[in-house]
Amino acid sequence: MKEQLERRDFGRALLGTALAVSAAQAQQRARATRPWAPGIKISIQMPGSDPSDEDLQFVNQVGARYVNIWTQGDAANYENFVRLKNKVESAGLLVWNIGNIDVHNMEEVTLNLPGRDKKIEQYKNYLRNVGRAGIHYTTYAHMGNGIWSSEPETARGGARARAFNLSSASGHWAGKEFKGPLTHGRVYTEKEIWDNYEYFIRQAAPVAEEQGVYMGIHPDDPPVPMLGGVPRCIFGNFEGYKRALEIANSPNVGVCLCCGTWLEGGELMGMDVVGAIRYFGRMGKLWKIHFRNVSAPVPHFVESFVDSGYMEMWKIMRALREVGFDGVVIGDHFPEMAGGSRASVAYTVGYMKALLERANVEFGG
Repeated sequence: MKEQLERRDFGRALLGTALAVSAAQAQQRARATRPWAPGIKISIQMPGSDPSDEDLQFVNQVGARYVNIWTQGDAANYENFVRLKNKVESAGLLVWNIGNIDVHNMEEVTLNLPGRDKKIEQYKNYLRNVGRAGIHYTTYAHMGNGIWSSEPETARGGARARAFNLSSASGHWAGKEFKGPLTHGRVYTEKEIWDNYEYFIRQAAPVAEEQGVYMGIHPDDPPVPMLGGVPRCIFGNFEGYKRALEIANSPNVGVCLCCGTWLEGGELMGMDVVGAIRYFGRMGKLWKIHFRNVSAPVPHFVESFVDSGYMEMWKIMRALREVGFDGVVIGDHFPEMAGGSRASVAYTVGYMKALLERANVEFGG
């Protein structure tokens, strides 16, 4: 009996090792096809749709290498994407993402409202344009009634910061406000939300693959199970993400992991943020990290400085280095410091660089 148990344990160990090796090999194959260099990169979100020479000079001065840019309307076209890319590269920098606000958080798609198919075609054309322009990553969000916030509160030192209080919050996106109790006149079922996602992603993913564009899907912010009658059942928890990636079944659909949003969810996420990084990172499905912290999980939080929330951000950077993350780390939703918006960006970038240097020393190289 003892020998049988020992043989069984030995067999399990061999199987576990084989599975780990197989997963590592699959991860290496996926990364070998990436259109970007290895290693963790630091990026900065540009303050407008057309960065000035001073904006780009600031990026160089703080020692970042990549930039992200938002566009919308008539500016979201191939010619402008190429112009912006060339402008950034002439400053010795690289573009990680040029987004299009018009096809980000599309309520028509998430909730199957009139104009859904037109919006999906617009998104597919956007993917074609960024891919043709030589931009290989985009962030997508699938919220039907926007990002929800309440009145701003204060972070350390009186810095004005975004806050969320479940009892008084409302949704906002691209100049539109979503108010409860029902933002769209009724309660939607989880099945509807899942069906609508599947309808969209099965059309978008093949285009992303054709164009060599990687779609990182952002978590619902905040990840409350339902807001305004709309379930946040897909990108509001770990199991939802797993199922969503299985439905997409595409090497080009993965995760933009907003640490702040994940921390907002707390236990509701079903997996802590470090566990999520390890899981999706080992799959080779992490391409962008929003590096931010919050005071506490829902139902009430205030966005904090990276070093003053309830998460020790070193654990996040260490986990990214542990899984061989090769995308960008970018600050997000900064508390407003004295000295203007660049002060908070510079503070966050400096903190991220210090953590990254520590992680590189620990893991070697």
